[in-house]
Amino acid sequence: MEMKKLTMHDGSIKEVAEDDPLYLSTLRHSCSHILAQAVKRLWPETRLAIGPSIAEGFYYDLDFKEPISENDLGKIETEMRKIVKENLKIEYFTLERTEAVKLMEEKGEPYKVELINDLPEGELISFFKQGEFTDLCAGPHLQTTREVGKAFKLQSLAGAYWRGSEKNKMLTRIYGTAFASKEELEKYLTMLEEAKKRDHRKIGKELGLFMFHEAGPGFPFFLPNGMTLKNALIDYWREVHHKNGYVEVSTPIILNRKLWETSGHWDHYKENMYTTVIDGEDYAVKPMNCPGGVLVYASEPRSYRDLPMRVGELGLVHRHEKSGQLHGLFRVRCFTQDDAHIFMMPEQIKDEILGVIKMIDDLYSLLGFKYKVELSTRPENSMGSDEDWELATNGLKGALEAAGIDYVINEGDGAFYGPKIDFHLIDAIGREWQCGTIQLDFQLPQRFELEYTGADGEKHRPIMIHRVIFGSIERFIGILTEHFAGAFPAWLAPVQAKILPISDKYIDYADKLYKELDDAGIRVAVDHRAEKIGYKIREAQKEKVPYMLVVGEKEEADGTVSVRKRGEGDVGARSVADFIADLKKEIAEKR
Repeated sequence: MEMKKLTMHDGSIKEVAEDDPLYLSTLRHSCSHILAQAVKRLWPETRLAIGPSIAEGFYYDLDFKEPISENDLGKIETEMRKIVKENLKIEYFTLERTEAVKLMEEKGEPYKVELINDLPEGELISFFKQGEFTDLCAGPHLQTTREVGKAFKLQSLAGAYWRGSEKNKMLTRIYGTAFASKEELEKYLTMLEEAKKRDHRKIGKELGLFMFHEAGPGFPFFLPNGMTLKNALIDYWREVHHKNGYVEVSTPIILNRKLWETSGHWDHYKENMYTTVIDGEDYAVKPMNCPGGVLVYASEPRSYRDLPMRVGELGLVHRHEKSGQLHGLFRVRCFTQDDAHIFMMPEQIKDEILGVIKMIDDLYSLLGFKYKVELSTRPENSMGSDEDWELATNGLKGALEAAGIDYVINEGDGAFYGPKIDFHLIDAIGREWQCGTIQLDFQLPQRFELEYTGADGEKHRPIMIHRVIFGSIERFIGILTEHFAGAFPAWLAPVQAKILPISDKYIDYADKLYKELDDAGIRVAVDHRAEKIGYKIREAQKEKVPYMLVVGEKEEADGTVSVRKRGEGDVGARSVADFIADLKKEIAEKR
């Protein structure tokens, strides 16, 4: 494996392997600087904002004097390739604050001046220079522009407020991606094309799953087919949780400010909460279910014999998201969390986490997902003692190691009340989605003064696990829709079988079959339209129905159905009883 040299934030040189994630991130960051340099060459009066690498590539926010369009991306890309070919050395240097401000003022870069003024006093300010282009930057970077290579592509334009605030100016964000090889780039671009075909917003409309309306931006409406799918997931959730010793509760959507102050959400999460006033008192619409779950635990005295106490809730939560961040079911303002809170003694931590890991593994495996695991540690905006955080983090590490699961550390990305394990599932076209989470919490039991009576007769404080498996049921439906491209397995499909009479003469037989299948618990529909059978089959295929039952003179005479299976076509005639028995078995086994 070839080693690559990177210039780090302090000017030191670090060698990393080509397959190290830091190398790809650095390559993309260097590419963002080449993008900005190309823009400055083409439109010299453009002002620079920021240009980081991101999970799927990079972007640069720019303040153009005159607007540009997507038609200009090709021109920028051509200029970028010239810069790569020039093989400019990427040089690191530092300046004191006064000199740094002077340099950026001379270059006419007010956004950079603002960023410099926000940096801590007394620190040297780092820059990277390539040819005539200089940018305020912490790095890291490659050594030359040529090392970026040719495997990059500009993808789209978007609007972005400076520093994410709607009070600031709207800038132009140029998105792109870059890889270490052309083969990897082509593979990624092919995946993007496939993702467009699988877009859950498009499929959701075609299949009648859900809708949005200007009356409530970011608030999804579930249509009959979508509600059937959602209920199938919820039924499975309830079945699995019952088997694993959970009880189910429901807590109020609106609770008063005092509760959210006690939980810490009022101080740590208020900007994402919807608030109201009732009888002169401040209330908040819940963004999370956990404080309500805590009140359920505290509603009566608890003994060590009651623990672990596993409490599940399908709670509707609301979180304020900026309008520009809303995206189908993936980013909404209200959603159903498949929450659960486990109250336990310290010696039960390992077994309880292992139990949750198994539930998550069973569900993801059932749906055909592989997954990766991250352990997220203490963030800057946190509460609690160092001792509690260390104990909680080690508890999660110990459970992962006992389960034999490989994981990576995600520094500083834990919840404000505790570290967490995140499960990133991988869909049918290789994309990653963060869904399942296990969070270990010492803080809420302390803040709410939760107790249980131990075997020694003394009062003790329980420890709490917060966990979700789907995450958001709405978002998970979006992921499933794209994973299966709308062709859901029979146990999830809104319509499991569709009866297609060849002509109006066989509608009575079709209706008779409908009643038999419906009585057997199968979700079934009949196409009563006076259309040719070929048209009916094509329409059912577009609807991605698992089974089509074609019926005509022969089927009516024999008491059979001619079965067409999704993806396989005509699989022959079957007796109605045999078809029902086989489909019920497939549904029960969730194949």
